[in-house]
Amino acid sequence: MTYPASDEPPRPGPQGPVRLGPFARTALRPSPTARIDDGFWSVRRDVNANISIPQGLALLESAGNLHDLRLAAGTATGAYRGQYPFMDSDVYKWLEAASWELAHHQQGTGDARARRLADDVERIIALVAEAQQDDGYLNTWFQVTRDDAHYQDLRWGHELYCAGHLIQAAVAHHRSTGRSGLLDVAVRFADQIDSVFGHGKQIDGIDGHPEVETALVELFRETGERRYLDLAGYFVDSHGRGLLGSEVYCQDRVPLREAQNVEGHAVRQLYLMAAAADLAAESGEAELLRANERLWQAMTATKTHITGGLGAHHDEEDFGDPYELPNERAYCETCAAIASIQWSWRMALLTGHARYSDLIERTLFNGFLAGVSLDGERWLYVNPLQVRDGHTDPGGDQSARRTRWFRCACCPPNVMRLLSSLQHYLASTDGRGLQIHQYASGRLTGDAFGMPAVVSVHTNYPWHGRITLTVEDSPGDRPWTLALRVPQWCEQYSVQVDGAAVETRAVQGWLRLERSWRQGEVVLLDLDLEPRLTRADPRVDAVRGCVAIERGPLVYCLEQVDHPGGGLDDVLIDTTRPLAVKHRPDLLGGVTVIAAAGQRRTPAVEAAHWWPYRAADPVAAATDPPADGERIELTAVPYYAWANRQDGSMRVWLPIL
Repeated sequence: MTYPASDEPPRPGPQGPVRLGPFARTALRPSPTARIDDGFWSVRRDVNANISIPQGLALLESAGNLHDLRLAAGTATGAYRGQYPFMDSDVYKWLEAASWELAHHQQGTGDARARRLADDVERIIALVAEAQQDDGYLNTWFQVTRDDAHYQDLRWGHELYCAGHLIQAAVAHHRSTGRSGLLDVAVRFADQIDSVFGHGKQIDGIDGHPEVETALVELFRETGERRYLDLAGYFVDSHGRGLLGSEVYCQDRVPLREAQNVEGHAVRQLYLMAAAADLAAESGEAELLRANERLWQAMTATKTHITGGLGAHHDEEDFGDPYELPNERAYCETCAAIASIQWSWRMALLTGHARYSDLIERTLFNGFLAGVSLDGERWLYVNPLQVRDGHTDPGGDQSARRTRWFRCACCPPNVMRLLSSLQHYLASTDGRGLQIHQYASGRLTGDAFGMPAVVSVHTNYPWHGRITLTVEDSPGDRPWTLALRVPQWCEQYSVQVDGAAVETRAVQGWLRLERSWRQGEVVLLDLDLEPRLTRADPRVDAVRGCVAIERGPLVYCLEQVDHPGGGLDDVLIDTTRPLAVKHRPDLLGGVTVIAAAGQRRTPAVEAAHWWPYRAADPVAAATDPPADGERIELTAVPYYAWANRQDGSMRVWLPIL
């Protein structure tokens, strides 16, 4: 893998998780500035800032993560409290989330909460710096319990995984505050890793959990140091060489460029793919780009749940076979949804194709957002699509109930850091205008021939389909393009500019409006949000004969609490009756619910009722006898809001009456 030669220092760029190098070969670049200031995502981000992030620090203290850092620093005594060697990574993800949050505040304005957060961040950074060894190495598990075994357990040690999260936190802190304390720690660790790993060095090896790769690319982008980009390329290229016993779980079975489908541990696969997309962007390598496109297509076509969730198996948290998409045993780890968003955003920038942002939208509103409660205090590690009547919850990290924290607490701070940096995923520029990928009220900036093109957005999306865009700044009389993504699910839409209908239609998901824009011009995009029933590919055996309810970007589900008098296992939906929409400001923080006609089947009582099988009637038109039971009204709520009231059954896919 080769990269363009340059001695040019890094240029200022977007203050987000991805800042492309000056010579990156991409169709699009992240918006220079983007802001969310109202509406749906503003509410979720406020909860994240005011509840989740402060609580997260307290829980890192009570869970022992900070105690273990103090042990490594020599400022505390006692036993190591972490149960896993990757506990440091939760601290680093929290630091990243807090750093992006600091970027939203003007320091010195009297905001006591922001000052308190800044103080907490500096205190934790000082602790991390104290814990770092003189040679740059940093991992509390090994420093405290196995200081003679650095890099001797690459499969499970997670040393490079933790280093990756440290680097990403350091980049976030530097971009947000301009301060270099944490970046200095990360650079020292990266230099130590670079001195040890690589062809002809002490260790020719990879970490069992990819993460450091994409972090090293971003460190290159932040510092301009080419060694970090080369090291990232070494690690990506080394997966599939059998360095970890050719285990599929560790992404070591087949070299990435030869792979035909995603496999193994879902989060590991997706973090590796995000790094591969970064490397394709910086190198311009066509083969690596083709591998990214091939694997993304295979994943979405055969291994993605309707919620955007990924991971079919609880065992080893991995992808299943093509079309193996179970409901109640779906794993769909929250971290996998986050990793999917990270990969798809890089692919959207790399190619300019709208389908990557289509998947981001679906995953954001469903598979990702379900991972945190509405109050920001409880979490889901796994996100099933069905909880059966009488389900007995196993508890722990495999719980189908919301939990305050986990023994393996990777998901909560991961959610925090994505919500804190969410504005980064809204828009892009190509030097000829502005592309809007996700719809949220705020202010977005693009580059039009070296001049700023600024648009404000106002919308009550996803509850309403109207998006109002006002041009705030435009570069003179020169035409530039405002590109609006028309979601894949949307069949009917209309657009107006200053009240006049526009006949331009979307091409491959992009509605491109090119003109000499004037300040104050208003664009109205109306997306049809009629509720719809969705069927799965017939090869998805788990949901054959079922439909799901969707509206706009939202997937809906039934919860037992809305259907008294019985559970949901025997509920059927009548697809011949229309769906009705009603907004409920009093429910679940204000949601639009969908009412449907249904029936609760009365189980047949037979002489051999102890045996759940019966002879098939080859003449029967249906696989089951006609339903006989109580007619009921079904109330569907957005999937992201489930498990916020009382425990009970839930289901997304509904058998047809």
